[in-house]
Amino acid sequence: MKEGRSGGLFFCPTNFNVEFSRIALSFCKLVSMSQLTLPAFYVGEEIVTLVTQSGLVAKIVLFILLGFSILSWSIILSKWAAFKRARTQSGRFLRAYRKANRMQDVSTVAEQFKPSPLVAVFDGGYEELRRQGGVVRNITSIQRAMQIASSEELTKNERRLTWLATTGSVAPFVGLFGTVWGIIDAFHGLGTAGAATLRAVAPGVSEALITTAAGLFAAIPAVIAYNQFTQTMREFGARMDDFSLEFLNTVERDKDRDARLVESARERT
Repeated sequence: MKEGRSGGLFFCPTNFNVEFSRIALSFCKLVSMSQLTLPAFYVGEEIVTLVTQSGLVAKIVLFILLGFSILSWSIILSKWAAFKRARTQSGRFLRAYRKANRMQDVSTVAEQFKPSPLVAVFDGGYEELRRQGGVVRNITSIQRAMQIASSEELTKNERRLTWLATTGSVAPFVGLFGTVWGIIDAFHGLGTAGAATLRAVAPGVSEALITTAAGLFAAIPAVIAYNQFTQTMREFGARMDDFSLEFLNTVERDKDRDARLVESARERT
């Protein structure tokens, strides 16, 4: 073999026939990838070892942080999916609303856009309009009904977001508590052993620091998601306010049009 390719701990020949060369190169790439994953596997194994060798208090802290992380990720995924559907359906509802010629047409198709918070705002205003007999007698009451619907939608969408804020603020301190307790235990063992060397205290300190890392692992995604969802809620609030104004403009135009039709009918008679 005159040519070859070195791939870490092995030698891959490349001067075979075409078919065999393809198989050989595929095998070489597979082995190379497995060699690249060895450091990551080693790091993961070290973390597992630190967790299993940690004390009872550290394990309780890690269990609590695991619960924080699982609940936070369930909220993050569910809210992300809900907000994505709401944003998509809001755009579709606005297009349907602006193309419709009558409020009754929008009310008929509004149910299929239900994930959108704009639908609840429309339902609130349209229901108040129906209570007035389909004719605008008090536009302020319609505005108040839409504001109430908008506030209810914001309250519903903000549900469970406080858990993300709690996780982001509390989880690092829970992890720090586990670290402080582990360091105290490590130095207590150092005093009992009577050997004041770094080699003697390092394992206990490294086991204690794993709880701080776990606290940050639980807190950082929760803080990022909370900030993103808060911004999304502000966006929904602004869109609901804009839609309320657009709805009121439509109602006023319909009111003026009906008044002109009544006036023209009186002139004919």
